[in-house]
Amino acid sequence: MADEHWRSLMMAAQAGETSAYRRLLVEVGSWLNAYYSRRLPPGMADDAAQEALLTLHAKRHTYDPSKPFGPWLAAIARYKWIDRLRAMKGAAMEELSDALAVRDCAEAAQSARSLEALLSRLKPAQANAIRLVKLEGLSIREAADKLGQTVSLVKVNIHRGLKQLSELAQEEGHEI
Repeated sequence: MADEHWRSLMMAAQAGETSAYRRLLVEVGSWLNAYYSRRLPPGMADDAAQEALLTLHAKRHTYDPSKPFGPWLAAIARYKWIDRLRAMKGAAMEELSDALAVRDCAEAAQSARSLEALLSRLKPAQANAIRLVKLEGLSIREAADKLGQTVSLVKVNIHRGLKQLSELAQEEGHEI
């Protein structure tokens, strides 16, 4: 369990073991980031975690090894969270205009429909490989695993599919 593990790391840190203290800070830092990312806006979570780590560092001498570490850490995290909430309350909020600028997505939607129409004219293996690698951002290895193909077959399907897409687009007068 993390609580007992962290307790032993803290005890070792209090005894002067710097490697145990570094390890404790890394592990607790990950936990604090997760804790604050669920409770604060994204831009504030990392700052709150750093502030809590600084407090842990400053107050480490107050930790009683005969007590569980988790509640001691949770108290620090909670107090720092409350401090952040108080700071947010006093912060000026930006007024939203009644006339919010909304980007026109018609051209992008038309491009997506055109691309799908072109992809539907390819062999399914080529279209699927292109979708996974070029549109969804999977690596060739990940696409190969997902499609049940070899890496070289996925590469060939992408190459041939892109060549055919280019030809189809030129036939229909699309810009490439």
